[in-house]
Amino acid sequence: MEESQKKKSAKKEPPKQFLKYTGMATQMAVIISCGVFGGSYIDEKLQNGTPWFTLILSLLSVALAMFMTIRDLSK
Repeated sequence: MEESQKKKSAKKEPPKQFLKYTGMATQMAVIISCGVFGGSYIDEKLQNGTPWFTLILSLLSVALAMFMTIRDLSK
C-alpha cells in the first residue's frame, strides 16, 4: 500500500531539474540578446561603419551569461 502512495506522490512532483535548466537557458538567451541588440542600437545611433559596440557587447554578454551559468551550476 505504501509503495503505491510513494509512486503517486513521485508522479505529482514537478520535474525540478528540468525547470532549473530551462530557466538557465532562458536567462542566457535574454542576456545575450540584450547585449547584441544594445550594441546594434548604439552602433546605429552613432552611425559607425564598423559595428564595434555590437561586437564588444555581444562578447561581454556571452561571458556574463557563461559566468552566471557556471555560478548557478556550482551551487
